[in-house]
Amino acid sequence: MNTFFARLGGLLLATALALLPGWAAAEDGYELWLRYRPLAAPALAQLQTQARRIVLAAPDSPTLRAAVAELQRGVAGMAGRAPALRGSVAPGALLLALPGRAPAGVSVDWAALGPEGYVLRSLVLQGRRVTLIAASTDRGLLYGSFAWLRAAQTGADLSRLNERSVPKVGLRLLNHWDNLDRHVERGYAGASLWDWWRLPDIVDARYTDYARANASLGINGAVLNNVNAKADSLTAPYLAKAAALADVFRPWGVKVWLSARFSAPRELGGLKTSDPLDPAVRAWWQAKAAEIYRLIPDFGGFLVKANSEGQPGPQDYGRSHADGANMLAEALSAHGGVVMWRAFVYAPEAKDRAAQAFDDFKPLDGQFAPNVIVQVKNGPIDFQPREPFHPLFGAMPKTPLALELQITKEYLGFSTHLVHLGPLFEEVLKADTHHGTTVAGAVKAIAGVANIGTDRNWSGSQFDQANWYAFGRQAWDPDLAAADVAREWVAQTFTARPAARDAIVALMADSREAVVDYMTPLGLHHLMGTGHHYGPAPWVDNLERADWNPTYFHRASRSGIGFDRSARGSKAVAQYAPALARSWGDPRTTPPELLLWFHHLPWDHAMPSGRTLWAELVARYDRGVATVDSMARRWAALKPDIDPQRHAEVTAYLTVQAREARWWRDACIAYFQSVSGLPLPAGTRPPERSLADYQALQFPHAPGR
Repeated sequence: MNTFFARLGGLLLATALALLPGWAAAEDGYELWLRYRPLAAPALAQLQTQARRIVLAAPDSPTLRAAVAELQRGVAGMAGRAPALRGSVAPGALLLALPGRAPAGVSVDWAALGPEGYVLRSLVLQGRRVTLIAASTDRGLLYGSFAWLRAAQTGADLSRLNERSVPKVGLRLLNHWDNLDRHVERGYAGASLWDWWRLPDIVDARYTDYARANASLGINGAVLNNVNAKADSLTAPYLAKAAALADVFRPWGVKVWLSARFSAPRELGGLKTSDPLDPAVRAWWQAKAAEIYRLIPDFGGFLVKANSEGQPGPQDYGRSHADGANMLAEALSAHGGVVMWRAFVYAPEAKDRAAQAFDDFKPLDGQFAPNVIVQVKNGPIDFQPREPFHPLFGAMPKTPLALELQITKEYLGFSTHLVHLGPLFEEVLKADTHHGTTVAGAVKAIAGVANIGTDRNWSGSQFDQANWYAFGRQAWDPDLAAADVAREWVAQTFTARPAARDAIVALMADSREAVVDYMTPLGLHHLMGTGHHYGPAPWVDNLERADWNPTYFHRASRSGIGFDRSARGSKAVAQYAPALARSWGDPRTTPPELLLWFHHLPWDHAMPSGRTLWAELVARYDRGVATVDSMARRWAALKPDIDPQRHAEVTAYLTVQAREARWWRDACIAYFQSVSGLPLPAGTRPPERSLADYQALQFPHAPGR
């Protein structure tokens, strides 16, 4: 271990140089929330007192070394001097302790911490004031070390720490929609991080930085490849590449997972079928699982998209989703692996696309193997700016479920628009299913579609980092308030000065509702352009399948607008618990935010505001544009508090967002006015261009296609 820490000399020297006036490089966002900038007094004096040395009461391991290196790096950056590694307890020590190694006087309920929880406690030990970071495993010590550094960066009183934190959800994964040619589907931050061509021989140092950032949030798994999987991902050359990444991730507590193509036995194994009940197919998967675990002993398991959007699956052979999932579960079970089977399915003949996943999976409750987790998107359509929570949550008590969230903003302005997703995550996680649990309480795993790429700032824009951060923190503890998580992120990423920090947090809090207003107000959904999902196109009605057309979802006509999912329409509202079905089945008791999701209503329907539905719709579009304009003004006022490079970058992005918010507003109002035949409400600014002009816009090379 001493040799390891001797190698830190170069890092600590660079940190010290960075503290010298005039030396620091311009900020570009690469460091994320792990910047560890010098603290101001009195926080600086407190840190110097509380972190004079590091004492280990734990056996050596790569994960423990990662924790100690992070503590040294963080304290060096914030206080100007790294704490030395010493063997004995002394005042101002950071004591990292595991059960059986903790010194006398340390009292911790080790069993209650599980494999990942930790304790942070300021206490007097052997007459000396120390800080205890305790856990039952080295992974817990790693998470606890990051939590202590987060407390130091955000201004907590380090002398009064008394925190116990245990993750409420066991599996917290990123789903990378990365392809083998390094194109990222729905990715807006450059190419894939995984340089498959150079792996496994060339291992980029950025892979370590990626794993380190995930560990700081408690993210413990990464699915490396797209759910629209290629069978090649399971061949020996690509498994060796995945194993090289697993070796990098392992000290940081991040397991490698792979998306598996269901037809791989036929495509790779030369079999005539991929029927999950065929003995030869089952044997092929068992052999493949054994091959993977020889290379990656802690392999997490498979993520599978089957019989969805053209992907092969068990229904190709007349089998059920349970049949397919259980075949893979059988292959993985001997190795402790898990199958995450996605419930995102819809067929052309479905009466209501929003209802099909429930109809397909609810009857299978209790038929899945114990190591199968059914992964369900947060809403019943597809990551829209706002959806009701998916009706499967709480409705499959005999089946472990995973919540799938999208961190990349496929339908929320790509990386160009500042949209903080913490409030969306909170809205879903805390939703009451009326089955005796919240959505968070109904799931065993949470997965997020990653927004990470090769852009220097990782996520395409500075504020999109906050969505990666919010996902990790809220997956660890779904009870956290989105505003509190945003406050943490701002203090670590931009500034801890209270007035500026709170101003940025307020701006972020407004951003999600703004995008709902200027894109899909009052429960409208799926109004975006074809294929690229960029920009407004509510007029599209000529696609191959009815449920790919925006007109299918909003159903605007002279008589009204909205999708009727009540008892008079598709009856999809009945998939929710009876109390919710009654409330959402009646327009008088449906929240305005979901009104047009569940009801088709006349344009003159009276809204709670006293306006007609048409006037309210226009007012919401106007409110969204006004909020974005306000966000730009508020950001401009923060210029003295933000480094010039990042302030200028965010300013440029907000300028684009303001222009595109007006585009969304104008194009949608122009179209809905053409359909309704109604005049604009008095005092309303008319669209800048004609409807024909908006309809003529084309974006054949939009990113993420």
